[in-house]
Amino acid sequence: MDFGYDSRTEELRGRLLAFMDEVVYPAEPLFEEQVAAAGDPWARPPLMADLKAEARRRGLWNLFLPGEEHGAGLTNLQYAPLAEITGRSPHLAPEALNCAAPDTGNMELLAEFGSPEQQDRWLKPLLEGEIRSAFCMTEPEVASSDAANIATRIERDGGHYLVNGRKWWSTGAMDPACRVLVVMGATDPAASKHRRQSMILVPRDTPGVSVERGLTVFGYTDGPHGGHAEVVFDNARVPADHLIGGEGDGFAIAQARLGPGRIHHCMRLIGMAERAVELMCRRAATRTAFGRPLAEQGVIQEWIAESRVRIEQLRLLVLKTAWLMDTVGNRGAHTEIQAIKIATPAGVEWILDKAIQTHGGGGVSQDYPLARLWAGARTLRFADGPDEVHKRSLARRELKPYLPS
Repeated sequence: MDFGYDSRTEELRGRLLAFMDEVVYPAEPLFEEQVAAAGDPWARPPLMADLKAEARRRGLWNLFLPGEEHGAGLTNLQYAPLAEITGRSPHLAPEALNCAAPDTGNMELLAEFGSPEQQDRWLKPLLEGEIRSAFCMTEPEVASSDAANIATRIERDGGHYLVNGRKWWSTGAMDPACRVLVVMGATDPAASKHRRQSMILVPRDTPGVSVERGLTVFGYTDGPHGGHAEVVFDNARVPADHLIGGEGDGFAIAQARLGPGRIHHCMRLIGMAERAVELMCRRAATRTAFGRPLAEQGVIQEWIAESRVRIEQLRLLVLKTAWLMDTVGNRGAHTEIQAIKIATPAGVEWILDKAIQTHGGGGVSQDYPLARLWAGARTLRFADGPDEVHKRSLARRELKPYLPS
């Protein structure tokens, strides 16, 4: 395993670091001002269009998508340090580069499983950043960590499908630019566990689709991801050719979609942790308590040292996972994908907690990015599968050789 940056990665890193310093960080306070001025917490601030245009001008666009046909042609290992940098400002940088969830996962899904017609109608404008999308899987009435529970129905009706059900945490559905919903539901509830579900594309303006409300995350709108919504489908009728793949393919498609999504989240989390340590060190070097700088206080030194150790451990695990995904595929990296999904959000949450503590009351206020970063890290212990589900699966895989066949 060689985790050194090749020449292309170094060149893109240089461009991206300059973009962050010159454009993104200075835009953070203006972003907050424009959101407040809009009067709609889910409105997209005008500056996002400017950020996207500048990122595209600098050649920092669609870096996440590995295939050269649609994306930048980077490997997971090449993309990892770039995604890490965007994680330092997760509410601005990923979207500016057209590398924000849920669009990234939906674009990967369409690129791999979409028909030529679906790609032309939805993938192309997503790649261009002209529209945004939503992913509708979780439901309020069932334990959706077990996808077999999903009760939304997708029933064939001649040349159409009727979609009926209630979703929540439908990421992206609150974005004003959202034009299409990727919906998972049961086409055959009597089929075997992993063949009950299918996925279908439902245009946002389809009659019978109703966005009931937005859901906040620890009080934040999570706007960079297009917000999260509770969505009702009441006999929403869509053409049969809007089905992605075939009937019963939904579970497999979901797993293919969620693998890259999990590692992208973890890549960005490393950047969040790096920014937290930077802020913690700056604070410690400039504040005095009980006659001594915070930087001389043993407990602060311990937090900083432990944070550095955890970041290096987590980064190496994420890079190993990226390398495995490139060399043996997502299925071959399944253990490592689950391991980073368990370890990274929890580890970064710990680091952010210490950075907040170092900042005192300021750490939980809007004057520093730490509270928003903490909310994001804590939420990722649920997103794309809760910790407990990944631990259960990982333990079963470890135990399998030792149990009676």
